Amino acid sequence: MKLTFALILALQVSACVWATPEPDKELVEKYEGLKAVFFKRLINAWEKAQSSIQPMVESISSEGQAKEYFEEIKKSQRLQSAIKILSGLASDLEPVVNNARMALLGAYGHYLRPYVGEHLDKAITNIKPVLDTVLPHEG
Repeated sequence: MKLTFALILALQVSACVWATPEPDKELVEKYEGLKAVFFKRLINAWEKAQSSIQPMVESISSEGQAKEYFEEIKKSQRLQSAIKILSGLASDLEPVVNNARMALLGAYGHYLRPYVGEHLDKAITNIKPVLDTVLPHEG
């Protein structure tokens, strides 16, 4: 079933890729830069949340029951097999997702960017200072 789903999705995306224009190099570079900063923001937010939650978890359980429970979950065969399945599925779908992303960037660059590109760029530029204070991308 997984293979059938991936095949159907790949055929649909490949059919869509033929009909869409190629994205501009400048647009792809800009997208990749924004994506990298977005993931840095998410990673920093996760690390901050983890470091602030850990003392609370340790203070709740004086005997370390919560820590033992989390260690037990990490060692669980079900969790490990689920992680393997999800990582395998992600690696199988990575080229399909990349092709779809490039097709969407090409369609955006060709059809929408002349009309909304400047407004979107201004919105991104205006929200960056807010994000830098609330959710910084540098540790």
